[in-house]
Order: sequence, then structure tokens, then C-alpha cells
Amino acid sequence: MTYTTNRTKQEAIIPPHGGFRSLKSFQMTEIIYDYTVEFCRIFVDKTNRTNRTYMSRMSDQMVQAARSGRQNIAEGSLASGTSKKTELKLVGVARASLGELLLDYEDFLRQRGLVAWGKEDPRVIAIRALSYRSYKSYTTYSDFLRKPEDAANAAICLLHQASYLLDQQLRALDREFLEKGGFTERLYSRRASNRTYTTYRSYTTSKTGR
Repeated sequence: MTYTTNRTKQEAIIPPHGGFRSLKSFQMTEIIYDYTVEFCRIFVDKTNRTNRTYMSRMSDQMVQAARSGRQNIAEGSLASGTSKKTELKLVGVARASLGELLLDYEDFLRQRGLVAWGKEDPRVIAIRALSYRSYKSYTTYSDFLRKPEDAANAAICLLHQASYLLDQQLRALDREFLEKGGFTERLYSRRASNRTYTTYRSYTTSKTGR
């Protein structure tokens, strides 16, 4: 009777996790967060006496939505070692937060009578091209922060890029969860394997007396 069980080769119950800083989705949402903070500082005027409360609330909501997009990606990555389900949920929350922020930027343009650029607009194409730079931050897009129309449209373009990355990430996480399961499935598999190994060792010991 031959058995090939080798516990040293078993997959770890808690796999490597937490490397969110290397995720393109995290990198992009960090840019969006920093960009939104600067956008609100420049264009969402909190000192307007007539609309001070509304503008302050709008600024806070936009910054919070941008922060939520980034933070939930990080939290999901950190939780992935013990719960793929939680990671899926948190990345989904990040995606929803970006959707909320996108509406805020679209509202900003509409309510001020500013033009929303089409996806084939040369300025949009130029913004998309910046994403291929190896090293970038929100300052990569600082030239667009000079005029409100340019600033809001650049943010919308960044949000579309980040949403695309998150959609891809969600699909990959969904496939991985269906194929490999999560912590519970790995724990059950390890326990079953250990029981089989223990039974085999008991059987061989009884046969050889060793």
C-alpha cells in the first residue's frame, strides 16, 4: 500500500495576504483620494456664506467616499488570509464608494453648467495615457486642477479607470473563491488530510511494530 501524503507540501491554511500596496486598484484609489482632497480644497468653497453648510457637507462626503474606496481595498486585502468572502465584500464596498464619488463629480459639472468630456475627447485620451507611467501620484494630474471643468473631468476619468480595475479584481476574486474556497474549506481539507495521515501512520506502525 503506497501513500503520498506529505504534510510539508500542504497549502498553508492562512495564505500570504495584505500586499495591498502593490495592487493597481489601491494605487489608483490613493491617487483619487489625494486628488479629491485637493479638488475640494480648491473648488468646493466652504467659505461661501450662502451655501456654507451644503458645500461643507458636499466636501466631506466626497472626501469620505474617496477615502472609503482606498481603505476598503486595504482592509479587504488584510482580511483575505482568513476570509475571501470578507475580501469580496470589502472590494465591492470600495467599488460602490467610487460610484458614489463619480456621481458627485458629475453633479459638480451639471450644476455649474460645465461640459462633461466624452471618452474620445483628446483630453480624456491624454489623461488615460498618464496611467502608463511607472511612478505617479495625484501631482501627475495637477495641471488639470487649474480650472473646475478640467479638474472634475480628470477626476471622472480616473474614477472610470479605477472602477475598471476593481471590476477585474472582483471577477478574479470570485473565480478564486469558487475554485479554491476560503479559510473554512482549507481548514476542513487540512483536518481531513491530517486524519488520513494519522490513520495511515497507525496502520503502518501496527504492521511493522515501529
